[in-house]
Amino acid sequence: MMRRIALLSPLLLLSGCATEQSIWNARGPGAARIAPLMWWIVVLFLVVTLIMWILLVIPIRRRGSLDEHAPIDIGGGQGWVALGGLLIPLAVLTAFFVAGLILMERFPIHDPNNSAVLKPDILVIGHQWWWEVHYLDGPPDQRFVTANEIHIPAGQAVTMELESEDVNHAFWVPTLQGKIDMIPGHPNFMRIEANQPGDYVGQCAEYCGVQHAHMRLLVVAQSAAAYKDWTEQMLQPGHTPTTPEAIAGEQVFLTGKCSTCHEVRGTPARGHVAPDLTHIGSRQYIGADSFPNNTAYLEAWVTHAQSFKPGCLMPNITDFNGVQLRDLVTYLQQLR
Repeated sequence: MMRRIALLSPLLLLSGCATEQSIWNARGPGAARIAPLMWWIVVLFLVVTLIMWILLVIPIRRRGSLDEHAPIDIGGGQGWVALGGLLIPLAVLTAFFVAGLILMERFPIHDPNNSAVLKPDILVIGHQWWWEVHYLDGPPDQRFVTANEIHIPAGQAVTMELESEDVNHAFWVPTLQGKIDMIPGHPNFMRIEANQPGDYVGQCAEYCGVQHAHMRLLVVAQSAAAYKDWTEQMLQPGHTPTTPEAIAGEQVFLTGKCSTCHEVRGTPARGHVAPDLTHIGSRQYIGADSFPNNTAYLEAWVTHAQSFKPGCLMPNITDFNGVQLRDLVTYLQQLR
């Protein structure tokens, strides 16, 4: 049995790496710099584990009685304790600490006395439990706000400023960059870059409350042309409804509770408590990238958000009848 466990342990370890958020699947220069250190840590862990198994198996396989062993009070073995319990761990931890400091030097550090050191292209604000995303590049009339889904041009480094509105959060997209803390009142900065176009899943990596697990995010890296088209689309106000259902749905949105918390640019809805919905129909997910953005989930989220994310600020809204709910969701889906 023990032999089977020893043989399966590396397989179980590697199987845990084959996920959409794997640190081993580096797709950006930041993650590529971190990966070698992680490999050294894993290899050393496996070596130490093997040595420990050997040291455990040796006495187990010995045969004999207690009469054949030296009395426990004669001393001895202190050298092994000092070597294995102090010197080796101290040397290993010191080596990794120094390697970590050297690695940190390769990442940008913001100088609070010189705002020009890192001029952010994107400001990300962590909330319980969603991400507010401000695009700051360009003049004021070329800036806009989205939520939870962050678009960047592939092959180009993007500087982000990371802040928190309430409690400690941490921004982490494992395939692109390391974790960065988001502490209230203490902005942090990072550069993120994707080698090629694609969708890269991230999450909050600092426990921030009951719905921490549902505080996910999506980084979408696009070609230069696709990114330009996307930014031009985001600069536009909310799409004017054209179908009877969408027109009726807009009125449901504006006269109901939705407009108190959400904003749709180009309409009287100016709420800033919750995510901007100007282009929600173009996003892949809802609920901080926790659920697919389709009709069924959108209807369920509007009416019973507390069933999906208990404790979130989005209340259950059960005062819509069936027709109103259908019209409202139709309106939201055409906001692209």
